[in-house]
Amino acid sequence: MSQDSSLARSLGVIGLSVAARCDRAETTQLRVDETDFERSFRTVFEAQFTSLRRYLDRLTGDADLAADLAQETFVRLLQRGSMPADVRAWLAAVASNLFRDERRRAGRRAALLAGQPPELTMAARAPHPDVQMMSADAKRQVRAALDALPLRDRQLLLLRFEDYSYRELAVAVGVAESGVGTLLVRAMRAFRAALAAADTGGGGDR
Repeated sequence: MSQDSSLARSLGVIGLSVAARCDRAETTQLRVDETDFERSFRTVFEAQFTSLRRYLDRLTGDADLAADLAQETFVRLLQRGSMPADVRAWLAAVASNLFRDERRRAGRRAALLAGQPPELTMAARAPHPDVQMMSADAKRQVRAALDALPLRDRQLLLLRFEDYSYRELAVAVGVAESGVGTLLVRAMRAFRAALAAADTGGGGDR
């Protein structure tokens, strides 16, 4: 499926979600000519959705969850009804908060499932395929290194990889802009150390 097709499909999903929430059953897609905000929304969506989804995919390690969170983030923007001063940083902050909420819910679900018989919970951990650009062992090492980092370090590194400025990073993770450089250096050092530990951990299953 082409990128344009993927964007169009996701935009349609968001339009339907908002329509359902607002009880406008006859609305099946966003109307792009109605207001300046809606025109701006489409422009931002087309420019930022793929990058946001890619960031969330790397943050979560779950492509399906990343797509859901990215779509929900744009639903929140549409419901807001106006563009924030720094839209890219706002999107990253909202998406990261949604991920935190989902992680808390997943933790509660895991706690509930822990006391159940194994045969009832085996299907709850179905693996999701990762990006097909690296060897399975390399992907395992990178994923393990990312998962070993504190969430804020992960966010900073992955958003910087998406070319976020220091100002955008500061807004997205809620820190002072003057401290972003130091935090990035520390996060990169931690990632390299975690990657080295994952590498020396052996290539076999653990």
